[in-house]
Amino acid sequence: MKASRLAASIALLAFVLTVPQATTAQDKRAAQPTPASTTAAAPVYKPPLRGAPGGRVGGGTRGTGRETSFVLSVLAPDHTGLTASEQPSLYWFISRPTAFPVEISIVDPSATEPLLEAQLPPPIEPGVHRIRLADRGVRLAPGVSYRWFVAIVPDPDRRSKDILAGGAIERADLPETLRGQLAEADKAQIPSLYANAGYWYDALAAISERIDAAPTDAGLRAQRDALLTQVGLPEIRE
Repeated sequence: MKASRLAASIALLAFVLTVPQATTAQDKRAAQPTPASTTAAAPVYKPPLRGAPGGRVGGGTRGTGRETSFVLSVLAPDHTGLTASEQPSLYWFISRPTAFPVEISIVDPSATEPLLEAQLPPPIEPGVHRIRLADRGVRLAPGVSYRWFVAIVPDPDRRSKDILAGGAIERADLPETLRGQLAEADKAQIPSLYANAGYWYDALAAISERIDAAPTDAGLRAQRDALLTQVGLPEIRE
């Protein structure tokens, strides 16, 4: 991708900041009780005390003209989220299917070329989707606050019409204490250990991998729902 494409991606960010946040789904779910067992078992995310800039953009309900409105969001906090992994998984959500191409990009603000730019061919089904950086040969350097984006592209010749959602991610080493705790923990404890230590992306991946292994387990989905609600994403539901 040439420098002009990078400039276009940055311009898209300014566009998406005008997207309104969806509140209807949140208001509806606020009135619904959460099972006590889910509340007790849900990981509790404690944001890192790093003061890192950046965070989630987009995530509102938008229409494409030819398609009904939908929610597009990255599953990221409203600040730079941490990961201990060199090749983490990134998760995003769309509430309805789309026939338009979806573009995934990762940008190092100090670099002239994106770390990743990939297009997912349509159709894209609704739900939570995963981007495995290991599958794409992408590695994150420690201490760099990367921006990552998911864009729906209704018109490749008019990129100002893109519908964009984005977040921020930074790789940070695990404290030795946490390493020891993870080594002794069972799979059920791992999401909470990561979340409590402020490693958002690893906590989300740990609970999502458990859901992949047991897709009919409503309790696991409720735990992920509770984790997402903690960072202002109550509308993300499968």
